Amino acid sequence: MVRTQRWRTRFVAAVATAAALVLAGCADSGSAPPPPVPGQADTGAYDQIIAGSPVADAAAIPAGSWADKIKQRGKLIRGGTDQGAIFSLKDPATGKVTGFDAGLAAMLAHYITGKTSDDAVELVLTSVDTRETLIQNKTVDAVVATYTITEPRAQKVAFAGPYYSSGTSIMVKKDNTTINGVADLGGKNVATEANSTAVLALQQFAPQANVLLFQDDASCVAALQGGRADAYVLDESILLSDASTNPAFKLVGQPFTKEPYGVGLPLDDPSAKQFVNDWLTKIYADGSWAKLWKATIGKVVAGDPPAPPAIGSVPGS
Repeated sequence: MVRTQRWRTRFVAAVATAAALVLAGCADSGSAPPPPVPGQADTGAYDQIIAGSPVADAAAIPAGSWADKIKQRGKLIRGGTDQGAIFSLKDPATGKVTGFDAGLAAMLAHYITGKTSDDAVELVLTSVDTRETLIQNKTVDAVVATYTITEPRAQKVAFAGPYYSSGTSIMVKKDNTTINGVADLGGKNVATEANSTAVLALQQFAPQANVLLFQDDASCVAALQGGRADAYVLDESILLSDASTNPAFKLVGQPFTKEPYGVGLPLDDPSAKQFVNDWLTKIYADGSWAKLWKATIGKVVAGDPPAPPAIGSVPGS
């Protein structure tokens, strides 16, 4: 993903601001409830989706298998983040981590253990540099953390999925009805960051767009807000963060380049990958995946949930 560290730093500041609002609200018992943390899911609906997702039959978890070890322990140990807007974000007031990735991990834990409580998942914070090591040394059972499947990574860990296809996306003002996808960018003023992968993506997929280059995310947001740009194009994760903290914006269409996210698993236990792929197949089929998308990513992306990516559809998965 482009500019991932800056996005996380900026969002930590947003979360800190929200935490201050929570503390201010506690000082006056007669005040209105504090606003929700930006990027946080509606926890009531979110919890119902997880509780309604499938639970594995006993025959699907053989004794001694990867899944059986998790079942016997009573919780899934997930590698991930608690600072990822929309995908895995910790509420500083409650400590609860929600989002699309966090919800998938909770669904997987529910599938294995039958539990819906927050303690069914233990989160171990990971980074780009530590993910493979933590999987290899069995510190975590799985990594669910916008983890892009690549062939070099697949030499070190196994990937189930993909479970989501991210990539270059489009953000517009909330009242914009003329831009609904990349095909609508021709002739439009489109902001993006200089030297980002989005520049090449626009050259390939929207060659008639009038591309405006800026040095950073804030400048692109300002151009869109002020009307200088009709759309802002960049990596979906960064735009989701922008839209989650600014109700004047929305994402439209689906990503028009591919960045497939997979569940990272131990390479030395093929049963883990097969088990998780079987589970993904079930939550695709019964609608749980789509409901979770709607409750998290769908809060800032306009339109219906996309079709889930085909399992095993990219090299390395």
